[in-house]
Amino acid sequence: MEVSRANPGYCFPMIGLQPEEVKDDWVDVLALMKQRLHTNLKSESHTPLKYIAVGECGLDFYWSREYEKAQLAAFEEQIHWSIEYRLPLMIHCRKAQNEMLRVMKPYAKELPGGVFHCFTGNSKEAEAFLSLDRFCLGIGGVSTFKSSHLREDLPAAVPLDRIVLETDSPYMAPVPHRGKRNESAFVKYVLEELAQSYGVSPHELATITNANVFRLFGVDVS
Repeated sequence: MEVSRANPGYCFPMIGLQPEEVKDDWVDVLALMKQRLHTNLKSESHTPLKYIAVGECGLDFYWSREYEKAQLAAFEEQIHWSIEYRLPLMIHCRKAQNEMLRVMKPYAKELPGGVFHCFTGNSKEAEAFLSLDRFCLGIGGVSTFKSSHLREDLPAAVPLDRIVLETDSPYMAPVPHRGKRNESAFVKYVLEELAQSYGVSPHELATITNANVFRLFGVDVS
């Protein structure tokens, strides 16, 4: 999650089991996470900070399918958390789009929404993801790469009220910092690139995407 520009240095925490971290002990790990999530949200104290999302969770079969069944089960469990606590999902999906949609669609009407993090797919994939109401695509530094098709595919298939901006710091720094360590401040390059692609001003795009963040997470990043 990006650092809020309105509150420099203030971070909004999430909790979840990233699919590449799903191992033999995933059941125990999720049990501990669920306990921590419940305690955090039910606490009347303003410290610790309240979790605003479940994630980063999802499916990743890019390197291996060794833990495929465990990943599927762990993801579905975290979908249950999202519904129970009315928290949006921050979803990581790599080489697993069909499997991910099969898991999510039975819960489509119950899910409060979320973000398909680090979206780099085509317009057909975007339409498939956004068939789930209340979800947005997270667009980051890849959109600024010379080889990226996002500049054409996104305006053709994705309305601005279904996009949030992100950096995935410290990875995938946008042009002109590609290959360097990414940081939250570089989100401005993503903003400028998308504004040009959609034919709107950077201010208009910032206003819309900030409103999308507030709608999803209840936090003000304006």
